[in-house]
Amino acid sequence: MSVLGIDQITYGTDDLALSRRFFQDWGLTLAHESADTLVFTCLNGCRVVVAAMDHPGLPPAIEPGPTLREVVWGVERAEDLARYADAIRHDPGFVDTEVDGARRIGCTDPNGLAVRLQVTRKRDIALQSAAMNTWSDKPRINQPSPVYERATPIEVGHVVFFAADVPACEAFYASRFGFVSSDRYPGRGAFMRCAPSGGHHDLFLLQLPSGKRGINHVAFTVRDIHEVFGGGLHFSRCGWETQLGPGRHPVSSAYFWYFKNPAGGLIEYYADEDQLTADWQPREFEPGPTVFAEWAVDGGLDGHTRRQKGVDAGGKFLTEKK
Repeated sequence: MSVLGIDQITYGTDDLALSRRFFQDWGLTLAHESADTLVFTCLNGCRVVVAAMDHPGLPPAIEPGPTLREVVWGVERAEDLARYADAIRHDPGFVDTEVDGARRIGCTDPNGLAVRLQVTRKRDIALQSAAMNTWSDKPRINQPSPVYERATPIEVGHVVFFAADVPACEAFYASRFGFVSSDRYPGRGAFMRCAPSGGHHDLFLLQLPSGKRGINHVAFTVRDIHEVFGGGLHFSRCGWETQLGPGRHPVSSAYFWYFKNPAGGLIEYYADEDQLTADWQPREFEPGPTVFAEWAVDGGLDGHTRRQKGVDAGGKFLTEKK
């Protein structure tokens, strides 16, 4: 029994129209729209809900302004859900309800965030991704790597929060839901994955000296490094502002590109993270710029650099001098 991953996230926003354009440009599908709620889906059925900040059904916010209000984690079977319900029944904010005809349980974590679980609604999908030719392994034969005009995210891969007490939150997710710690900034940060075998992290908790609580970023998984670049370039051409990227994380090995999100915090495209098993031993790191990013482009790429879409090159090479 283990949590499978993130099934749904819910934002509270003060500008639904702006959020509608933002998440559609990001590559999500608008599945439902009402006067105060937007529901988007990723390729595998993972959902992103954006609701007006005064929506009566939203859980309390852990910080002022637009932010993430709720994370719904998926489990495999109803029997798993029943076991987790027993584990959290006496925790603050315990709920056991029905949403869209299915059982959903939850509570409030030590950081004040609404945490929910349900039998997963995500589906398995088969996608073709780029194979990477290296000196020792060349699986891509007679086939060019793809060029993506934009990204179509597969799912919400992980969430990152500023927490007032990282050790308390880390202990909560380990004891209640069986999360496993992958790596740590001792006393100040914890990378956690849902199960012993899986991607480097599904949840990352950061503790600032100020004790601030809130969302840092939500990360969306894409197929490969080429989709990170293609998605980021398209998003830049749409006029959205880069916070940092593209770049590469040395801790998880993932390639990333972060943008500012009007619904709260930052948003990330990422690909090629480390895959871990129960044999992995958590490492400890001292926070610093080179630990966060081996390399990164500050301010991003403008989306038109070098490609110059719509420009007639007159049959000349880009490097050809006048």
